[in-house]
Amino acid sequence: MTLEVASDVIATLLEEAARASPLECCGILHGKGERIDAASPAANVADDPARRFEIDPMALLTAHKAARAGGPELLGYYHSHPQGHPVPSATDCEHSSGDGKVWAIVAGDEVTFWRDGEQGFEPVAHELT
Repeated sequence: MTLEVASDVIATLLEEAARASPLECCGILHGKGERIDAASPAANVADDPARRFEIDPMALLTAHKAARAGGPELLGYYHSHPQGHPVPSATDCEHSSGDGKVWAIVAGDEVTFWRDGEQGFEPVAHELT
């Protein structure tokens, strides 16, 4: 299945990655079903934000509460690889939970999407809308 992504989401991800560089940016992807309509930046609270990301737990809690109250679904997460490639790193793979969420990875001027499946990360085709 192809993921639909609003074009302004891509713009947000690229802007956030550029703003945060040389540190990793991170945040939450919102939408419904297989459509990502919005991205919410979050603080990177990792102990080494130049090499890792950890989304601020309060941002996650807020997104889950909003979804339960009828707001947009929390479809996944995003982060950047300021010095790397837009593919899951070894560290990303270590943190794979198999929960089916979408991960967007930003590197340079490229954004790729991945599904966190039972067998690890699988690339997800996407189209801009």
